[in-house]
This record gives sequence, C-alpha cells and structure tokens, in this order.
Amino acid sequence: MSFKPKSASIVFYVADIARTEAFYNDTFNLGLMRMEGADPFWLQGRLESGLDLIFFEMEGRRGNTPAVVFDVTEGGIDDIVANLAEKGITIVTPVSEAPGGWSADFLDPDGFGLGLWQSGELPRSLK
Repeated sequence: MSFKPKSASIVFYVADIARTEAFYNDTFNLGLMRMEGADPFWLQGRLESGLDLIFFEMEGRRGNTPAVVFDVTEGGIDDIVANLAEKGITIVTPVSEAPGGWSADFLDPDGFGLGLWQSGELPRSLK
C-alpha cells in the first residue's frame, strides 16, 4: 500500500499552553483558536499558505518538536503503519487515540520524528 500525503501540519509540544497562546498571538498575530479534546485545551492556527500549526501541552516530549504530521485523508491509518513497519521503519507510537481521531509516530532514516493523523470518521483499515 502506498501513501501520498495531500496535507500536513506542524505540531509543537509545549510546557505552558497559555504562555504559548499569548506568545504566538501577540508576537505573530496568528489568531490561534482554543480547541477541545485535550486537557486543558489545544491550539490550532492556519498560515496563509494553508499549513496548520498545532500546539499541545504535554510533559516529556518537549524538545522533540516541532514534528511534521501528515493527514491521512482517505482512511487506512492501520494499513499505512503496518506497511511502514514491514519496511523496517521505526514506529515510535503505534496507532493511538488522538483529538478527533487517530495518530501514529515514526522516524525517518535520520531519526527525525514524523507523524500521521486521521479523522475518527474514516475507516482505520481499507482492507
């Protein structure tokens, strides 16, 4: 199974979501929106280019970001991750629940973290 991403987001894991919100809104006038689904909340903004910036408050992962997260727009995240594993690609986080759907993380050959995100409305497998 091949996967050709059509869109992506840059995801940041931060120590203080309110501080991050103030910084990016005050410094860059991004107009980040508070989103529900994570505790306490998460932030999302879109650049004019169409690229989404997403911020989660999370302990332990700071400094490993930002990460590029590819959107799985047609479903099949389980199949894609299985295919990556079959090719010997390091899976860091298997398919797991994420706000609004499912996500998984893996490493490229140089150790850079990449991710996948799929809406919960789409089928996890297309087989």
